Amino acid sequence: MMERIRVAVSGAGGRMGKEVVKMVLEDETLQLVAAVDPSAGPVDAASLVGLANSGVLVTSDLEKTLRDVKPDVMVDFTTPHTVMNNTLLAIQNGVRPVIGTTGFSPEQIEELQQLSQANGLGGLIAPNFSIGAILMMRFAQQAAKYFPDLEIIEYHGEQKLDAPSGTAVKTAELVAQVREEKRQGHPNEEEKIEGSRGGYYNGFRIHSVRLPGVFAQQEVIFGGYGQSLKIRHDSYERAGYMPGVNVAVKKVMTLNELIYGFEHLLDD
Repeated sequence: MMERIRVAVSGAGGRMGKEVVKMVLEDETLQLVAAVDPSAGPVDAASLVGLANSGVLVTSDLEKTLRDVKPDVMVDFTTPHTVMNNTLLAIQNGVRPVIGTTGFSPEQIEELQQLSQANGLGGLIAPNFSIGAILMMRFAQQAAKYFPDLEIIEYHGEQKLDAPSGTAVKTAELVAQVREEKRQGHPNEEEKIEGSRGGYYNGFRIHSVRLPGVFAQQEVIFGGYGQSLKIRHDSYERAGYMPGVNVAVKKVMTLNELIYGFEHLLDD
C-alpha cells in the first residue's frame, strides 16, 4: 500500500480551512496530521466539519507544530498579514507549502522561490484553485492579443482583506505578457472622485467590488471598434476549490521548486 501524504492545515478554523480539513479526511491517500488555528481552540479537527473524531487536535503554534509533527505538505488559507511568515516557516522546516492565501508581493514570491529552490523543496502559491477560473485567465490572455483595450472587474464579499484579488492580479500579469503597455482612456480624462477609474496596471484598470452576499466573481471586459467581449467566471461555494487543492497537495510531492499559479500544474 502506498504511503499516505501527511498534511497540515494552517487556518483550519476558517471557512476555506474547514473545507480543506474535510477534503483531507475524506481522501484515503491523504492523512491529516496537524491543524493550526489560533482562534479555534484545542478541539478535534474533525469536529470542525461535523465528522467523527480524527485524533488530531487544533493547535495554535504553527512553528512548533511543523517542527514536532513534520508533515509532508502544509495547506494555508489564512490572511495576507500572516501568510508570508507561515510559508517561510514551512520551507525552513522542510514542509512543502500549498498556499491559497493571496496578498503576496512579487518580491515576496521571488524570495520564497529562491528559498524553496535552495532547499530542493516543491511548493505552490495559487491565487485560485478553480479550474473554471484558470480557464477564464487563459482565455483572457488569448483575447488580449486581439483586444488590447480591457478592464478587469472582480467581486468578493466585504470581509476580503486584499484588493485587488490575487486572481485579478494573476490575470493582469498574464495579459501583460502578450500586450504591450498602452495607457487606455482619454489622455485628458479627470477623476472627479479619486479612484473612480480603478487601479492602474500596465495601462489598463482593475476594479474591486466588496459587498455582503457576494462570493467570488470576475469578469474581463474587452472593447474594440463596434464590438466588445466579456469573459466571466463565477464561484458559488468554497467546496468548488477542493478538487484543485487535492491535485496540488499530490503534485507538489513531485516538485523541487515553488510554482506560482495553479495553471502550471494543469500543464503537466
